Amino acid sequence: MDVILLERISRLGQMGDTVKVKDGFARNFLLPKGKALRANAANRQKFEGQRVQLEARNLERKAEAQKVADVLDGKSFAVVRSAGETGQLYGSVSTRDIADLLVAEGFNVNRNQVELNQPIKEIGLRNVAIALHAEVEVTITLNIARSADEAERQAKGETLTTAEAIYGDDINENARPDAFFDPNEDGEGDGDDENA
Repeated sequence: MDVILLERISRLGQMGDTVKVKDGFARNFLLPKGKALRANAANRQKFEGQRVQLEARNLERKAEAQKVADVLDGKSFAVVRSAGETGQLYGSVSTRDIADLLVAEGFNVNRNQVELNQPIKEIGLRNVAIALHAEVEVTITLNIARSADEAERQAKGETLTTAEAIYGDDINENARPDAFFDPNEDGEGDGDDENA
């Protein structure tokens, strides 16, 4: 289906471009959201008549997004989640979680603006892109940790995916794997065999 774009859409085109898209994308997203019109002579005339207002509205939205971007760009946010000793999360951090975190911090961001290809499933520092407007994108850092204390340590550059990192020097020396096995033992037993 050919459509006339009413705003800039990344990876598709600029405002006023006539582009060919799949019918479902047009019917289910572009047309209902008011992002495009079907490409025909009547709609082309309608677009040309509204072009000035559309461009003004676009500039206004871009200016608002830029104000938010100036404050949000480069910020770091701590996310506390349950995780195993290897750093694997018991759940995950999704676009909805990130959007909720930003809204709680006072930023007006919805989950569609969070550009995350797949949910985050392990602790660590992650850079996440936020598309505030088609022409305004910022990057935030998520510090995913098991506790606020671990988040601080992780922010300083520590890696927290080993037992030593989690327990520090308190780890019991007898609990280390090499303490369970005697390298000099030949595997035959200790000589107290009942069948002897």
